[in-house]
Formats: sequence, C-alpha cells, structure tokens
Amino acid sequence: MKRWQGLAMAWLLISLAFLVVPSTAAAADPAARVVYHADFSDPRRFSAMLTSINNMAVHYENELMDHDIRIVAVSHGIRFLTDDPLEGSPFAEDDTLAAERDNLRGRLSSLMSVHGVKVELCDITRSALDLPEDGLYDGVSMVPSGVVRLAELQNTKGFAYIKIE
Repeated sequence: MKRWQGLAMAWLLISLAFLVVPSTAAAADPAARVVYHADFSDPRRFSAMLTSINNMAVHYENELMDHDIRIVAVSHGIRFLTDDPLEGSPFAEDDTLAAERDNLRGRLSSLMSVHGVKVELCDITRSALDLPEDGLYDGVSMVPSGVVRLAELQNTKGFAYIKIE
C-alpha cells in the first residue's frame, strides 16, 4: 500500500508541475495574435486605434492570455512614428497632428513598453522620404514591405487583421 501511495503522489506532483509551469511552446506561440494596419493620416483614427489596442491588451492580460499585438505602418502611417514634420512630402504634418503629437507619442510608447505592442514600419515608405532610421521613435522596427508583412502575418502566422475606420 505504501508503494502505491508513493507512486500516486509522484504522479500527482508531475501532473501539477505541468499545470503550474508554462510550456515553452505556449510562451513562443501566443493565444492571441492581432495586427493593426495603419496607412491613414487622420490623428483621430490613430488615437482610436491606440485606444482599441490598449483595451485589447488589458483584456488579454486580465485573462492571463499571452498575446502578440502589432501595428504595421505603411504610407501615411509614418506620420505617427516620427517627430519629423515630413515637410514637402504627401505625409507632411498638419495643425491637427502638431497639436496631438505629444499625446499620441506618449500613448504609443506606453503600449510598447507596458503591453509589449510591436510597431513595424514599411521600409519602402521610410526610404522614399529619405528619413533616417534614427528619426523614428525608439522601438519601431523596419520591415522590407509593409503590405507583404501584413499578408505574411495573416496567412502564415495566424494573425487577425484589424483596420480602424
């Protein structure tokens, strides 16, 4: 009887270890994968997108769900990833963006640092403007093509696609 109890106790402890210790597969493969597409110039839309991302991240964290939330910026979306006014380009800062820039930058930075949101910018857009990479906000990473990245995340990595209207 004592040997059986010892085996039962060992089996119980092993079973509990699998419940308590997260597997490396779960950590590398988050349950929630979402990509937001930012290709617009309207600061109001960007603000709404940041609110949506914050709500989503807080929800997942409250539910103890691993998540990978990304923003892929293309074209006009570059306006929200730099303090450069991009004068003389189709993406030039207007009065509305100038008034909202500090607030938007702070909220974006918070999403990146607190919730681990990743921000990726289309290098085609950046290079067409001759904007140096160090002219972007800290933490923004480059992808060769924003639209290719969006397709890759959706088709091969299982990301849900969201675009704020």
